[in-house]
Amino acid sequence: MSSCHSQSWHLVLLLSLLAPPCLLGQSAGNDAYQATRNKAMELFTNGHRMEALPLLEELNQKDPRDQEAAVALAASLVDHAATLSDAEAAAKERLHARDLLQKSESTSPLAENLLQLLQQMPESGAIRFSDNPAVDQAMRAGEAAFSLRSFDEAIKDYSRALEIEPKNYSAALFIGNAYDKKEDFAQAAKWYEHAIGLDPNIETAYRYYADMLAKQGEMAKARAMLIHAAVAEPYNRIVWRELKAWAAINNTQINSVYAGVPVSALKKDAQTLADNPKQQQTHDASDAWRAYLAVQADWRNGGKFKERFPQETGYRHSLAEESEALNAAVATAQKLIDDKRTAELVAKDPGLLLLLKLHNAGLLDAYVLFSLGDAGIAKDYSAYRAAHREKLEEYMDKFVVPPAPAMR
Repeated sequence: MSSCHSQSWHLVLLLSLLAPPCLLGQSAGNDAYQATRNKAMELFTNGHRMEALPLLEELNQKDPRDQEAAVALAASLVDHAATLSDAEAAAKERLHARDLLQKSESTSPLAENLLQLLQQMPESGAIRFSDNPAVDQAMRAGEAAFSLRSFDEAIKDYSRALEIEPKNYSAALFIGNAYDKKEDFAQAAKWYEHAIGLDPNIETAYRYYADMLAKQGEMAKARAMLIHAAVAEPYNRIVWRELKAWAAINNTQINSVYAGVPVSALKKDAQTLADNPKQQQTHDASDAWRAYLAVQADWRNGGKFKERFPQETGYRHSLAEESEALNAAVATAQKLIDDKRTAELVAKDPGLLLLLKLHNAGLLDAYVLFSLGDAGIAKDYSAYRAAHREKLEEYMDKFVVPPAPAMR
């Protein structure tokens, strides 16, 4: 695993405040089993995973159907793997953790986040923090200390790694997180910001920072950090789980922003007209969507993609295509609005009203990248973010993430 993504592994050592696992489920076991379970879960929830590990292994042997215990065991195994000097044994524990989660049906945020990370792991189960052996060794020492809750020692190890490799994002991030665990929030904030400065296009430091702010009740600031995280990595599902969790603890929900295209209705209209060519066609809100589809057809069948992207060998869905198509729909909708005979019809089409609102705010491109971001469009994201980061953040702020509750 490349060093630029190795910071993800530190996530699984933590219980995120914004996305705690569901540990309230009860196994059908006897009183002895339940007593062991209660003790194991208390240790796990309080961050004492090494102490919880043997109890969780015992629970899993007795009742592998206990999903919450299995998720806790998987997280504890990954934690424990960081303390092992034997790379092969550590890899084996990570692979076992992945197997537990793949068999589990748990949908807790911890289970889903951890499984996502473990599935990105090489098949060998090995991880690497740097190509520099000295840096990698220091980082591993820091991870071992962190897992054992020796946070001061972890900070020393991570700092040694950062001294050798000043641009190592993971080292700066982990220093911040170790201070966070010590509840030295001022130092933690400093180091999270340092990590963000090293690479503003990795979501992790923003998200860790948001967790820390939420623990302090700073929900508006946590919201801002999560918006930054989404702009950094909009196609990372962990970010959206965290946003949904933030919304849940604030008794609200993330907005689903999607205009939709009534393709089936348009096809029905076209077939009706084909069957009755003498039928007089009336102008209505569907004209806007027809304009949208006409532009798409031009891009896909008329060679416009090749003209715009001559260096690419094959067609793909692009931001340029979708933006032009949506703007065509907006232009047609505006003409319909200007005509008193059809204005009311546009007012009854929520998709068109949304597009008009996005257009007027200058955020149609951001909408495309976030809400319509398939594999093709995603290829255009980095270049757009480099030039228009503020537009992406504005879109998330105005349309996607509801306001934080007022401070009491």
